Amino acid sequence: MLTGSYDYSLVLISLLVAILASYTALDLAGRVNSSQGRGAVLWIAGGAVAMGIGIWSMHFIGMLAFSLPIPLGYDLPLTLLSLLIAILVSGFALWLVSQPRQPLWQLLCGALTMGAGISSMHYLGMHAMRMLPGIDYDPGLFYLSLAIAVAASGAALWIAFRLRRNTPFVRLARAGAALVMGVAIVGMHYTGMAAANFPEGSFCGAAVTGLDSRWLASLVIVVTLAILAIALLTSVLDARLEARTARLASSLEQANQELTHLALHDNLTKLPNRTLLEDRIDQAIHKVRRHGGCFGVLFMDLDGFKPVNDAFGHHVGDLLLREVAERLREHLRAEDTLARIGGDEFVLLAHLGEPNDAATLASQLVTLVGNAFDVAGQELRVSTSVGIALYPGDGTTREELLMNADAAMYHAKGAGKNGYSFFEQSMNTNARNHLQLLHDLRQAVDGRELLLHFQPKFAAGNGRRVIGAEALLRWQHPRRGLLMPDQFIELAEKTGLIIPIGNWVLNEACRQMSLWYAEGHRDWRVAVNLSAVQFCHAGLIGNVRAALDRHHLPANCLTLEITETTAMRDADASLAILGQLSDMGVDLSIDDFGTGYSSLLYLKRLPANELKIDRGFVRDLERDSDDAAIISAIVALGQALDLRIVAEGVETESQQAFLTGLGCDSLQGFLLGKPVPAEQFNAGVKALA
Repeated sequence: MLTGSYDYSLVLISLLVAILASYTALDLAGRVNSSQGRGAVLWIAGGAVAMGIGIWSMHFIGMLAFSLPIPLGYDLPLTLLSLLIAILVSGFALWLVSQPRQPLWQLLCGALTMGAGISSMHYLGMHAMRMLPGIDYDPGLFYLSLAIAVAASGAALWIAFRLRRNTPFVRLARAGAALVMGVAIVGMHYTGMAAANFPEGSFCGAAVTGLDSRWLASLVIVVTLAILAIALLTSVLDARLEARTARLASSLEQANQELTHLALHDNLTKLPNRTLLEDRIDQAIHKVRRHGGCFGVLFMDLDGFKPVNDAFGHHVGDLLLREVAERLREHLRAEDTLARIGGDEFVLLAHLGEPNDAATLASQLVTLVGNAFDVAGQELRVSTSVGIALYPGDGTTREELLMNADAAMYHAKGAGKNGYSFFEQSMNTNARNHLQLLHDLRQAVDGRELLLHFQPKFAAGNGRRVIGAEALLRWQHPRRGLLMPDQFIELAEKTGLIIPIGNWVLNEACRQMSLWYAEGHRDWRVAVNLSAVQFCHAGLIGNVRAALDRHHLPANCLTLEITETTAMRDADASLAILGQLSDMGVDLSIDDFGTGYSSLLYLKRLPANELKIDRGFVRDLERDSDDAAIISAIVALGQALDLRIVAEGVETESQQAFLTGLGCDSLQGFLLGKPVPAEQFNAGVKALA
């Protein structure tokens, strides 16, 4: 027998190639598993080529590492055929591990098929030497090599299936598995080589016409490493791109979920908003129509919330709304929906066993809200008025149900608050009137239906000397006649119309004052009331300056009146706004003084010029000694702070005399002059002169 020898450097390289090919195969199995459709087919095809070349190269380098004391060569067609078998076997393996499941019978069949393919590749490659006489194989080692091939194939398929998903530390696991698989593949190859015996006098028939082994080893090594490196690099880059795409998709999905949540929930209380509530009501209507039953829409409005908001500021008001929402949510049933639809208004969509259950539920809501709340160290109390609309019966659409529940809520408020009321058809009249008034008010702003009346102010020491006027808003409604502010101002504040209305009043008052100024009344001032909403509006300073500039009016001819409650609601913010107005030269008056909760420390810091005594104290002056004492204290306080004192609501001569004697600077009231249009005001002033 001819004795063969090995180039151990090539043996080591064949082992490294086997390990690299195994790792590439495991990585490509992961790419196939994570791909779908055409992408999976392309990965199987490309992976089969790379993996097949890797396995075949290990085998061929191992053969090139073997040498005999005779020239050796390899038949090109048979060599290429062995390469094709390696590629087909690799494609089969990748397809097999891409299946959703790997039952035992499939694993065994796959191991036999793949083992047979690898053995065929090996022994066909050896046959490519065309040895004469033929190679004599040791039966024991021959069958052992086949067994190793099947066992290694089965292990490879099992490992590849288990490591195909991208889990933590999967690459480290694949590296360890590749080492085991590489050793098994090399073991099969060199076992098969050990089984080959070459009789004495044998010669290689492919030595002359076949491939020359002298340069073939280097070529195979370089090409194989290049192909495996490209395949592995492509797989890694694609995996990273997929992971980045997955993260981006996850981020987009999370962002979409957050945007959807924001679009459907109230930002302050995190409760569903009107949009989500309306969708839930539609679903409830469809459910009742299909399966029967009933549900109620309970419209809640907090009683006493505005005074809390005015006294403690918006921050405390917001905290109170959160506490109310949380308390109601804790007692909410899973099938019901509690929503905040704006301001201090909440709506509960409640599924009912029978209509009368709505009364029990509404009573529970009233009790829950009526208990004290601990907010920012303050014990605050509010109540709620609840309006109930039932389906079926009180409406066929969500709009009707919400409108009718709202009407019932207003009825509950009118009945004394802190209670509930079921909707009745007669309430629709009031609801329609409310909506019609809002529609008319929007048109009034653009339709020149608003007008100003002016009530004169007189010097207290001289009851006939006019020193200015207070501008009072009126609405000349085309059907309802002349409306007073208490009939529409609250509606204007709720809807935001108070801003354009307030700007119109400011501009019109300055326009009229500019006419009086041109007539020589340079010591007059025109007073304009600012609502709480208008006072907090960001454009107030600019609107005041624009009105004065538009009518070329000195700033000290304008007095802006704000209520004591408005000034104290957020004292620091009020100081900043009033400071800018004062720097402009505008006169500032604290209206309704004595009815709020002033801090003398803040009052001293306010850049006000005037205190206006509330008419409530003046009205009962002659019958209530306490009112007289309060007025005396207000006058003394104003004089101590060097402020002008104005008393309004003067209706009797005794009131006039008392207020004048106390030291009030100016008076106004029906005794001295009623609010009238500018033309009548001018005529009255001329008559006094």
